[in-house]
Amino acid sequence: MSKSKIFIPCDDANHVCDKTQYKEASLWEMIKLNIHLIYCRACRKYTKNNTKLTKAIKKSDVECLDKKSKLSMKLDFEKVLKEHSN
Repeated sequence: MSKSKIFIPCDDANHVCDKTQYKEASLWEMIKLNIHLIYCRACRKYTKNNTKLTKAIKKSDVECLDKKSKLSMKLDFEKVLKEHSN
């Protein structure tokens, strides 16, 4: 197996890290990411922060507005914006 297929650049490692966060990375990509993380401190930090972010979002109790409320807010905003621009 050639080095070029095992060792990946930081940009690719960060992309795989993001894919892993959403469970979209293949086994081979995760293997290459873990090899990269052995020797790259910056990507280890990126991965650690990404993991913290994922856990924080999963743990939060954020409630999203329904479509009707969003549309109402948008229309109200556009109305006020139009009044102030005149």
